[in-house]
Amino acid sequence: MIDYVRTMLISQFEAALCMMDQCIRACPPEHWEGKIANGTFRWAAYHTLFWVDLYLSPGDEDAFELRDLHRRGGDERLPGACVGLSKEETIDYLAICRRKMLDTLATETTESLQRPCAIPWRKFSRGELHLYNLRHVQHHAGQMSAYLRRVDPALSDHKQLPWIGAGWRSR
Repeated sequence: MIDYVRTMLISQFEAALCMMDQCIRACPPEHWEGKIANGTFRWAAYHTLFWVDLYLSPGDEDAFELRDLHRRGGDERLPGACVGLSKEETIDYLAICRRKMLDTLATETTESLQRPCAIPWRKFSRGELHLYNLRHVQHHAGQMSAYLRRVDPALSDHKQLPWIGAGWRSR
């Protein structure tokens, strides 16, 4: 059963990250700083990846090690909005998060998924943390997709930013 759970989680995480990757790559330079909700497209992408990175880390938030790119993009745990990264750096960060997701989920066990997650403000299991993390990615991928379809007529066709049902789809 655990192999099935890992396969299912990986497939859905890849689909969500793939949809986000499509949005980041499709975003025209003039819309990278465009407003989405209370932030910018740039911030929404960075914010999402920061939390993917942190929530995939073993242990609590103190075990999370900031990367060099966080010095430029910011620490989302601190008050105030982070600046985020350039489009190219964001694409690279997404690839880092995808690799981390694959590595992390491949090592999960029934026991590790049932254990309480180590993030103090999240009161559920590590398994549920993965689902929460996945929902967070899809929420922001949806925001970015809707924004791009609204501001760029060339992206309004659903074939330009397609729904990915499962797995990573290369273009």
